[in-house]
Amino acid sequence: MEKSRHTRQLAVSLLFGLWFPCCLTQTTAPSRASVVPTPSGAPQQLKVRLAGYPRKHNEGRIELFYKGEWGTICDDDFSIANANVLCRQLGFVSATGWTHSAKYGNGQGKIWLDNVLCSGGEKSIELCKSRGWGNSDCTHDEDAGVVCKDERIPGFVDSNIIDAQVDEKKVEEVRLRPVVGTARRKLPITEGVVEVKHKDGWAQICDVGWTIKNTRVVCGMLGFPHERKVNKNFYKLYLERQKNLYLLRSVACLGSEVHLVACPLEFNKRNATATCAGGMPVVVSCMPGPLFMQNSSLKKKVKVSSNVRLKGGARLGEGRVEVLKDNEWGTVCDDRWSLLSASVVCRELGFGSAKEALTGARMGQGMGPIYMNEVKCVGNEKSIWSCPFKNITAEDCQHMEDAAVRCNIPYMGQENSIRIAGGRSSYEGRVEVQVGSKWGTVCSTGWTTKEAMVACRQLGLGYAMHAVTETWYWDSSNVTEMVMSGVKCTGSEMALSQCQHHKTVNCQKAAAKFSAGVICSETTSDLVLNASLVEQTVYIEDRPLHMLYCAAEEDCLSKSAAKANWPYGHRRLLRFSSQIHNVGRADFKPKAGRHSWVWHACHGHYHSMDVFTHYDLLNANGSKVAEGHKASFCLEDTECQEGISKRYECANFGDQGITVGCWDLYRHDIDCQWLDITDVKPGNYIMQVVINPNYEVAESDFTNNGMKCNCKYDGHRIWLHNCHIGDAFSEEAEKRFEKYPGQINNRIS
Repeated sequence: MEKSRHTRQLAVSLLFGLWFPCCLTQTTAPSRASVVPTPSGAPQQLKVRLAGYPRKHNEGRIELFYKGEWGTICDDDFSIANANVLCRQLGFVSATGWTHSAKYGNGQGKIWLDNVLCSGGEKSIELCKSRGWGNSDCTHDEDAGVVCKDERIPGFVDSNIIDAQVDEKKVEEVRLRPVVGTARRKLPITEGVVEVKHKDGWAQICDVGWTIKNTRVVCGMLGFPHERKVNKNFYKLYLERQKNLYLLRSVACLGSEVHLVACPLEFNKRNATATCAGGMPVVVSCMPGPLFMQNSSLKKKVKVSSNVRLKGGARLGEGRVEVLKDNEWGTVCDDRWSLLSASVVCRELGFGSAKEALTGARMGQGMGPIYMNEVKCVGNEKSIWSCPFKNITAEDCQHMEDAAVRCNIPYMGQENSIRIAGGRSSYEGRVEVQVGSKWGTVCSTGWTTKEAMVACRQLGLGYAMHAVTETWYWDSSNVTEMVMSGVKCTGSEMALSQCQHHKTVNCQKAAAKFSAGVICSETTSDLVLNASLVEQTVYIEDRPLHMLYCAAEEDCLSKSAAKANWPYGHRRLLRFSSQIHNVGRADFKPKAGRHSWVWHACHGHYHSMDVFTHYDLLNANGSKVAEGHKASFCLEDTECQEGISKRYECANFGDQGITVGCWDLYRHDIDCQWLDITDVKPGNYIMQVVINPNYEVAESDFTNNGMKCNCKYDGHRIWLHNCHIGDAFSEEAEKRFEKYPGQINNRIS
């Protein structure tokens, strides 16, 4: 993932130079791949990518970047061994097949390799035998392709990305330079002169022939969803007095491009005196989305889509694409997912154009329905719902194919007021923030995963793996003064300064060693409960007290159980099964190491987390009428999706956790897998289950950790229905759920 920091105001990195016709509009853009070292003495590094159309993220025509040019491989003598080498270079564990005769379309340019013969163990395709670079008797009708196993090499993060591919020989930047003094001090900058990085300075673009479509592309690149007209006369007088250098004299965008470089461009000749006869430098004005507006009254007027959302992303403007249909949220399959479709989603949510279109559940898997497949936007639609798409059948897609986006967002400068120091890598360290002109530490009292999530987001370092409350072992900075305390975040803020905090620093442990710290990560877990299984497995058991001694010891019964006439009598238990899936991108592991796990002799097992789930029965007022909890006595992989191996098993004091793509099953017939409803009167209730309720372990999304069901109890039998994950319904449907008939008077209807 991109980890670069903004170093210039409103600078957007662009790749300038030749534009390949295969990109952006006619075909699915190729996926980026890793950079692989070449043998000693080689003049450059080799890049590998997948290209072609139609294809998925783990398949495509093989293209190699050699001597400044992309080219293909001929299919003569091609084998599965060759495919295995190439798939590993692309970050996949292995190949499942290979293709010949340009199955993914004809490539362009050079055919770099022919008669390639690999043994299968090579680290790079260039280490295999061949006729040599550029020595081929093939045509592009013989371009080879590969199909990789859709399983990533652990730690290989640059994967499943569809982005704009252009010549990488020139790297340029585009910015908006504000002219009005007040505009220079406010972020984001929405209006100004469009400037292109040129040598050691900045050059302008001639506005002769400039259209609103060009402006739309520039605004989208800079993170703005809409463009607006600009008063050129206001700028003309000022710009006529300036010395201007025109690098570009003509730009002809269609308006759907995601980068200016994808538009036809006409450069002024080098060393020639560039002028703009009858014109002036291009000035544009952009309309920011509501999240970035300074004017609160205007913010209320501008609306973003209410039937599209992003979930599971670490940063603002990225996430799994989810769409609302019949009051229930579902996902989009990644077949033919492109930058054009991703840009439509980004703009309708109040961001700019898409920086990247992500496939293969790169932002985690959803759990609900999959509504769309083969979405084909042209780029100017108001909503993804306006684009052509296919409805899903059960055979078409699985959630491991959920599409995601990473959108361009405006530069807000928030990363300039936070840093980490003393860590063993760029992801570990003590948090230091700037308040006014002073840098200092943050009080760790009340510092939790939620606050760490905001800090990692502000740093641009992804998700929070750990919230650290003692950082004496990271004390390498000369900053000792504490400048922020009482920080309390919801977890969704863009910066720590947006969280609640003390006006005046007040910290019980003000010593530097108690400063707050973080460990960030580009990937993390995401736990989701299988709601339908709860509904299917619920029943009531009257369990004798003499069978509940261990459960009482672990505090799994209501308080009234202490007054019972043990061992005589019984407790009425609402039993059900819990199947907890890890749909994130990293394994879920207990925060505590095995050395600190607590042994429970009665049940004969270790607890790796004191509270793993909360079980509650709520009345119409939201008050608890019954409660229970489940300690994680055994976090393990009960079952996994096809092709994924189990890693965690509790037997013999083994490692505990839940692997990505696996689930842990707590059966209805094990101790504490219940709600004690002995004291509950007949009526209508809401049953609620919350996983990881104390945010003890980091996840990419905590909004899907809760599950709710409508519950009807007549004193003898119990029914659950409308069971759903906390964020699965629309707001309207959720309100109807909470007004379930009969709940108001708590009687059976």
